[in-house]
Amino acid sequence: MGVSTGQVSEIAQRIARPVRDLLRTLLAPLTRTRLFRAAGPRLLPPVERVFAALSGGRVQLSAVLVPSLVLHTTGARSGLIRDVPLMYTPDGQGRAIVAGTNFAGERHPAWTTNLLAHPDAAITVRGKLMLVNASLIPDEERDAAWARIEAQWPGYRAYERESHRTVRLFRLQPVRKHAKRGEAAPTE
Repeated sequence: MGVSTGQVSEIAQRIARPVRDLLRTLLAPLTRTRLFRAAGPRLLPPVERVFAALSGGRVQLSAVLVPSLVLHTTGARSGLIRDVPLMYTPDGQGRAIVAGTNFAGERHPAWTTNLLAHPDAAITVRGKLMLVNASLIPDEERDAAWARIEAQWPGYRAYERESHRTVRLFRLQPVRKHAKRGEAAPTE
């Protein structure tokens, strides 16, 4: 009697989940240190680019610990396409929540300014490209969004407190095409 591919996948997920949870428990406190906030913005993007290049865009290093995506925005001033790997939190309705924490930096990350100027964007999740429309989460929904984010990564809101600014939270809604440009969703 053999083992099916589905059974192997299920066994791998059962093993991977406790390992991921252990890594989160060990690494989450480190991500709130001054050293990480200083080194993270310099070190993580190049490492993410290497993983993406080696895997053809299907694997992100950060995805080992948390759901991750690559956000493709249009530059607010340049009009050029900009890509940034981000952690996201599923909102339970097929949408994603992303937080512009910028490693607790004083300034909002550029991608948030891009989304404010051009809310039609795209994301790549596990190698699949999807069109999205971004909307800023309103003040009355922020606490609920932060609670959902912190259920996934405890202490993440500390970045907002330490930055002394209100972190921009966006909801990314998948769409079939962008309303203004009429772009159809990519098919793969």
